[in-house]
Amino acid sequence: MNHNTADENLPWIEKYRPTNLDEVYGQTETVQTVRKFAQEGRIPHLLFYGPPGSGKTSTIIALARELYGKNYRNMVLELNASDDRGINVVRDQIKNFASTRQIFSSGFKLIILDEADAMTNTAQNALRRVIEKYTKNTRFCILANYAHKLNPALLSRCTRFRFSPLSTKAIEERVAVVVKKENLKLSHDAKAGLLKLSEGDMRKALNVLQACTAALDSKDDEITVEMVYECVGAPSPRSIEVVLDSIIKNDWSNAYSTMTKIRKTEGLALIDLLSGFVEILERYELKPKTRMDILEGLGDIEYGISKGGSERIQSTAVIGCIKSALEHEA
Repeated sequence: MNHNTADENLPWIEKYRPTNLDEVYGQTETVQTVRKFAQEGRIPHLLFYGPPGSGKTSTIIALARELYGKNYRNMVLELNASDDRGINVVRDQIKNFASTRQIFSSGFKLIILDEADAMTNTAQNALRRVIEKYTKNTRFCILANYAHKLNPALLSRCTRFRFSPLSTKAIEERVAVVVKKENLKLSHDAKAGLLKLSEGDMRKALNVLQACTAALDSKDDEITVEMVYECVGAPSPRSIEVVLDSIIKNDWSNAYSTMTKIRKTEGLALIDLLSGFVEILERYELKPKTRMDILEGLGDIEYGISKGGSERIQSTAVIGCIKSALEHEA
């Protein structure tokens, strides 16, 4: 089978997954430390934790490829949360893999436990013992979104690395590589929107970019900012400004009809509008008291929506909240 054809059908998050540590963007310090461990041949058990799309899996797989090269398949056991990882898997699969020594290659094997915070408590307890027993020839790398969901005794056996959400610059650099390789045209506004909406998550950025590309009639067309917001299902900044402008300048019934009309035509949820309002109001010069009233009011409304409050009533509350707060400003 032609390798390129297989690659063509891959999701971009897999197609452009880093193959070595140099291609891991945005986690420079972690990569440097991990590489130093590898060069010295003294890798401890590792714990990578942080939000999705920040490069945890990519880093450990890139490290493993650098360590083992072609022997990667024999030396690495990957277990994901989607695999059954109850106590039996720890006892059987992990033990079997960890206890068989490699005859032809020196060094240790690597066991990657992805999304380990989804493991049961009993499995985590069993794992502690396995880690200790096979430390001679096996290293564990535990990946999790939340460190607090892991057993403290398990945490103390690992060297921790916190992966923070990726910087805009790191995502921008990777997106630029993909845009170039795929021969895409991405408008400046679309790029800015994509970076803002990805919120430090590389996976989200590449998925949205791929979805936008799929929506193009031809690859020569340009990806616009409207397409980016549509793919994510987020309200476009223009719509939010129109609604907020109407609330501030027009009377109550006019503001309500503008809000309802835009929400219906664009299929927006009220909760999407709220975060947009807060973002725009941050750029306004307001008295601290006014800003506090707005944030407190919108916070209560958001809570009301999350508890299943009627969106019609909450919509009117939003208008009331912003209008009454701004009256104090005058």
